[in-house]
Amino acid sequence: MGFEKLADLREQLRAQAQKAVPVQPKAAGRTKKREPDQAKATARPQQKRESGQAKAAARAQQKREPVDPAVEAIWRLQKHFPQAFPKNPAPKLPLKQGILADAAQHLEKLGMTEEQLKQAIATWCKGSRYWSSMVADATRVDLQGQPAGTVTAEQAAYARRQASRRPAGKARPAKKAAAPAAASPDAPADAPAPEAAPEAAAVTTPASSDTP
Repeated sequence: MGFEKLADLREQLRAQAQKAVPVQPKAAGRTKKREPDQAKATARPQQKRESGQAKAAARAQQKREPVDPAVEAIWRLQKHFPQAFPKNPAPKLPLKQGILADAAQHLEKLGMTEEQLKQAIATWCKGSRYWSSMVADATRVDLQGQPAGTVTAEQAAYARRQASRRPAGKARPAKKAAAPAAASPDAPADAPAPEAAPEAAAVTTPASSDTP
């Protein structure tokens, strides 16, 4: 009887050993599950880099200084009327007296208000680039660049005085008194002129010597 029990026990152990063999398919299944995890792990660094670049671009956009409204308005004038408002380094041309009224008829096309237009033309008509164009008998131009009058000797003399007072690149003192309301690039400050402000009537906004 002891021998028979030993034989039965041996058969049971063999059967159990056979049942324990098919373990490899489960391991293969776990390997397949790891593949998507590895793909996700590889994608995470790239997503972080892209997110970091997007944030850096957004911060750079926020740090940009706002554009002066008058300068932006000049860009629009240059886009629609390049013959009258040439881009730097092309020399400026004396503008037609009363050109503000002509440009005001195109406010909708320009996408600006009348006040913005006044500031833009006032800015354009100040500075060394414009004053150097104001010589006696120089031809004035309209919005299309066509002849529209000439510069008087008195207006040319005023432009020369202004240019000598403000050399190119020299900043205006911060505490300097504001210019009189009737002053203009073309109308002398110490004598009446045919028009108090030939290009932009009633515009007295000071401007930088370096305009587009």
